[in-house]
Amino acid sequence: MNVIEKIESRKATVGVIGLGYVGLPLVIEFSKAGFQVTGFDVDPRKVEALKQGRSYIKHVPASSLPACQPDGLFAATTDFSRLAETDCVIICVPTPLNRNREPDMTYVFDTTKTIARHLRKGQLIVLESTTYPGTTDEDMRAVLEETGLKAGADFHLAFSPEREDPNNRDFSTSTIPKVVGGYTEKCLAAAKALYDTVVVRTVPVSSTKVAEATKLLENIYRSVNIALVNELKMLFDRMGIDVWEVIEAAKTKPFGFQAFYPGPGLGGHCIPIDPFYLTWKAREYDFSTRFIELAGEINTGMPYYVVQKTVDALNERGLSIRGAKVLVLGMAYKKDVDDQRESPSLRIVQLLRQQGAEVSYNDPHVPVCRGHRHYPDIDLCSVELTAEALGAADIALLLTDHAAYDYGFIEEHARCILDTRNAFGKNRIRSSKVWKA
Repeated sequence: MNVIEKIESRKATVGVIGLGYVGLPLVIEFSKAGFQVTGFDVDPRKVEALKQGRSYIKHVPASSLPACQPDGLFAATTDFSRLAETDCVIICVPTPLNRNREPDMTYVFDTTKTIARHLRKGQLIVLESTTYPGTTDEDMRAVLEETGLKAGADFHLAFSPEREDPNNRDFSTSTIPKVVGGYTEKCLAAAKALYDTVVVRTVPVSSTKVAEATKLLENIYRSVNIALVNELKMLFDRMGIDVWEVIEAAKTKPFGFQAFYPGPGLGGHCIPIDPFYLTWKAREYDFSTRFIELAGEINTGMPYYVVQKTVDALNERGLSIRGAKVLVLGMAYKKDVDDQRESPSLRIVQLLRQQGAEVSYNDPHVPVCRGHRHYPDIDLCSVELTAEALGAADIALLLTDHAAYDYGFIEEHARCILDTRNAFGKNRIRSSKVWKA
């Protein structure tokens, strides 16, 4: 029985490497579809939590997790030798940037080497981690074929970009169409058969490179448009024009315009990172991606703009940034999630501290902020959002517009507020205390 027959009969075993924001939802979907699933992770705390039926991701409730039993349909483990037992292996590991904004492929290539040690004929290997075109059919294939097995002949190799949007109430893993590209037509057929069992629609493309480029285009599109409105925000601020009002007016046009919104910077696992993967790869072809790099320059500069606006707001009240008490509201990178990856709040906290400010934070979804590899000095716990805490701060800096925040309460008790998300405007709060940034 080949792998497609095993998939169609639900006799295929599925291994998911990386049990984070991408991998854990996949585990749930494949388990619901009746597959035997093994989840692999290097973090024993995640494995232990799953064995106890606990979720460590806010928008993934414990009730949605499959029962994690050694002899059941789902098992979690740190023992990667069990990869040999799986028919289909899906890789969902991080692809961050290093300090020079170059791709850090350590996780992908180390995982590939681990798979190679347990690779057997007939297996399907799929990469979901966002990366540059050529990763799957050039770099990964070379490592896997060092075993003597050949992609497309002895095992299947494919790329299918993750499209997770944490806490999106309209779309989930199973309802988002899945782009799939294979190294060969048979590789594509195997990967398509697998994802057809758990998603509403698969979108086959001609190669792994096309699939890799698709994910980059999706996020570069967003990065460039966000950079545009961020730049306009800074310009319109000097001109005395409210950029939020401009956007609301512009989006009444029923065609030719899609609204994007400014903010304190980019966050999350995709938009701040993915464009630089293509920029880096483009150098191999002696090509300068000026448009992408300009967007990146604007977006990565937004935390500096926010800090300067904080300085301006304090100066207006006769206060210096040095020694000022700043209460940051929101450490997560976006509304109503607990995800701090690449959050602009981290950079803003760092910059405020460098200027001598005393920084504390509140986030109803992030009780502890520590362990970030680019911000090792940040080790904070969320403070309770009380009238006393707001009153004690020289300025409250709204960076993430969580729905849990009572904006009327904040406006009542804070001395001064810098709003980077137009949260107070959306809640129809007009106050001389509120500055827009």
